[in-house]
Amino acid sequence: MTSAPAAPARTEDLRVDLHGKTAIVTGAATGIGRAIVERFGASGANVVIDHRNQPDEAAEVVAQVQRDGGTALAVSSDITDEAAVDRLVARAVEAYGGLDILVNNAGIEETHALVDTPLDVWERILRVNLTGAFLCTRAAARAMIARERGGRIINISSVHEDVAFPGNAAYAASKGGIRMFMRTAALELAEHGITVNDVAPGAIATPINKAVRTNADQQKELLAEIPLGRVGDPAEIAALCAYLASDAAGYVTGSTFVIDGGLTRFTKGL
Repeated sequence: MTSAPAAPARTEDLRVDLHGKTAIVTGAATGIGRAIVERFGASGANVVIDHRNQPDEAAEVVAQVQRDGGTALAVSSDITDEAAVDRLVARAVEAYGGLDILVNNAGIEETHALVDTPLDVWERILRVNLTGAFLCTRAAARAMIARERGGRIINISSVHEDVAFPGNAAYAASKGGIRMFMRTAALELAEHGITVNDVAPGAIATPINKAVRTNADQQKELLAEIPLGRVGDPAEIAALCAYLASDAAGYVTGSTFVIDGGLTRFTKGL
């Protein structure tokens, strides 16, 4: 008899120390971004919560961090706007004296067959997912270099930086771009003690895939492709990010860390 999938680890018990560090997390009002903020805050970091017109949700995240004994502030910013990104980084530096960690988490997707993909959809997805990460990384790296104490840059990518995604060509292209951007940035910024890495989640329980997870047939089809037999929890992504943001990961750069329950290693029917 097959046993039930194991429950997620109690990642809240696996703390790393981020005291004295300041982090910006983009797209942080919900989902994976929120989980990262809460984990960083509980680990001692000052956290700047970037969001796009989600003041109520962002305020809830700030309140949760404060209840856990951490420090956080929310900033509404358009990461596709160069000046807005520069202001976001300046706000973090002004509030907390510098910037040590950036998590490029903000991202969007929209499903279309390739031949039916409107140009404006293609451009919007690449602008948020890829250009936004570039603008935030550039501004954060400038602040980190000026401070001369290194830093950590973490991109929340996707298994689709490597795995094809029919119906989502723009999204897959943006994530493939993130992979090579990360690798190049890691080489350029290494001399400044700044590490750059990707975290590539598979199926994670977030609002973006709620429709699939609440449809019995689609859920069954999804789980059949995941060797561990369950979707991931945002807290599990946050735990990996906390490690990569910590001093313990000082020798880790230029890599993608896949966290997908084995999905990318599983091939049915061979």
